Amino acid sequence: MIHVIATVEVAPGRREAFLAEFRRVVTLVRAEAGCLEYVPAIDRPTGLAAQVPAREDVVTILERWESLEALRAHLAAAHMAEYRARVKGLVARVQLQILQPA
Repeated sequence: MIHVIATVEVAPGRREAFLAEFRRVVTLVRAEAGCLEYVPAIDRPTGLAAQVPAREDVVTILERWESLEALRAHLAAAHMAEYRARVKGLVARVQLQILQPA
């Protein structure tokens, strides 16, 4: 199993538009072979001292996949290519962090 943390920086003020497009693809992704979890999340201010400042123009996607091969298939899926085309003007930057259980 692998964990993926995808940090999506969106254009200023476009987070809700991005999330609307993202929600259109969630069911398709969750139905993919090897997908164990695929959840969008946004920063929640808490006032906790150790927390980094809230980022208004960031969406974090928390993912779990059975294998790296399943993740690669997900990235190559036709519905993901269509999704990337739809959000191209909304997204400023994407970073992936791929983790394995320790």
